[in-house]
Amino acid sequence: MTKTATIHRMVMPDHTCPWGLKARHLLKSRGYEVDDRWLTTREQTDAFKAEHGVKTTPQVFIDGRRIGGHDDLRRFLGLKVRDPRATTYAPVLVVFLTTAVMAAMLSLTVYGAPLTVRAGEWFIALSMMVLGMLKLQNVESFSTMFLNYDLLAKRWIPYGKIYPFAEFGAGALMVAGVLTWLSAPVALIIGGIGAISVFKAVYIDKRELKCACVGGDSNVPLGFLSLTENLMMIAMAVWMLVMAFRGANPAMAM
Repeated sequence: MTKTATIHRMVMPDHTCPWGLKARHLLKSRGYEVDDRWLTTREQTDAFKAEHGVKTTPQVFIDGRRIGGHDDLRRFLGLKVRDPRATTYAPVLVVFLTTAVMAAMLSLTVYGAPLTVRAGEWFIALSMMVLGMLKLQNVESFSTMFLNYDLLAKRWIPYGKIYPFAEFGAGALMVAGVLTWLSAPVALIIGGIGAISVFKAVYIDKRELKCACVGGDSNVPLGFLSLTENLMMIAMAVWMLVMAFRGANPAMAM
């Protein structure tokens, strides 16, 4: 038996509703024949909303029954609907996966092998740069969320705006393996303060907070992965200081 559905969606010269496109695709992928009806003007859209007592489009109808919008359709089909307020570690995991691949490819290009000591150094340094970049997209938002748990930022407000520049800058110097006398102490200081702050907030005070590690608009929970960012900075700083003390060039370590 053929399954049919009707979708009313906005298709105007200056706007095509993306949720309408996604709903139509979802219906077709589930074997529905779709009667695709366009709302081509604001007046037509407003009249449709008033007629059916709805506030948004698209609107999907199946067998004469109004299902609703895109999210309602997903629920009707038994599919998961993302909660925009739900916490997730995905942004941090994506950063670490991306920088790990970048480091491996750089190592393969320079040394002919993806897994080298230098690849490990690049992974941490590139992670610092990417995490710093994400914070720098909205420094004000980051610094506000940072105040929830960072011990130094609570005592000296400007530190919240300095932190992402320090993280990004130290990471950039570590990628190049230069000015270790500057990059390593900076990473050691901000990583150390961050680690203590996260540990206190999560494991001592037992607070449930969002982490500002990927910027001030994220839903990443403050926890183990947040602590990992700081521990990696500490480990990288100590490693580079040891290499410098031994007289080795970190950029050539393999």
